[in-house]
Amino acid sequence: MTRAFVDWLALREAADAAARAPELVEPVRRHLAGSPRPVIHDLGSGTGSMTRWVAPRLPGPQHWVLYDRDADLLARATAEPIAAADGAPVTVETRQRDITRLTPADLDGAALITASALLDMLTADEVERVVAACAGAGCPALLTLSVIGQVELTPPDPLDAAVADAFNAHQRRTTGGRTLLGPDAADACVGAFRERGVGVVVRSTPWRLGPDQADLAAEWFDGWLGAACEQRPELTGRTKNYAARRRTEIAAGRLGVVVGHHDLLAGCP
Repeated sequence: MTRAFVDWLALREAADAAARAPELVEPVRRHLAGSPRPVIHDLGSGTGSMTRWVAPRLPGPQHWVLYDRDADLLARATAEPIAAADGAPVTVETRQRDITRLTPADLDGAALITASALLDMLTADEVERVVAACAGAGCPALLTLSVIGQVELTPPDPLDAAVADAFNAHQRRTTGGRTLLGPDAADACVGAFRERGVGVVVRSTPWRLGPDQADLAAEWFDGWLGAACEQRPELTGRTKNYAARRRTEIAAGRLGVVVGHHDLLAGCP
């Protein structure tokens, strides 16, 4: 895994934690009450940010099973100890797997399934397979921070909409024979659960980046604009001055950034 990607995950972790919906953890706490040591499966765990966010919000001993394709990320995810809300031990194991190929049997015994910033990187078929595995496991699934294609910059600029449209098209691009769902993934996931008779609660969980998060805002903006120009190269020349203005505003603490996400809790009454 490239150092740049690891740095990006570290840079965004605090904003992710601030954006996620803690109220969706409360029904999970009630569901797990009385379970002596619930087993929680985290899909596409990266460096373990979801474990670090959820585990301290749940009481009692827990065992986490982390899935990712990248062995280096999994090693980083287990590098630091984590404690539960009441100080109880949290144990962790890792599985280097393609999460889109998991079956209900792989998730047998799970008390909860989690994921973060995952769904929008999947295809329609892959979302269906993930939902089928989660629904077949018969436990709640807490799936957070799926982008929904909404970006608001303050102050606004006439080019914002064109860049946002191009970025969303990039999120839906076909790459390596896979057509990604991008901002349509959260709705597709909700529909797939409901088709299986599984109820879903949805919460809006936007990033809200201000002057104290200028480093993250700058990194996000460069990636957002870069993907837009990759998708529609004709924007490259049109956005040269725009990019300079926006970077100056970020550096001066004058640009507000809101990036829309949805959190989903499925199968937890």
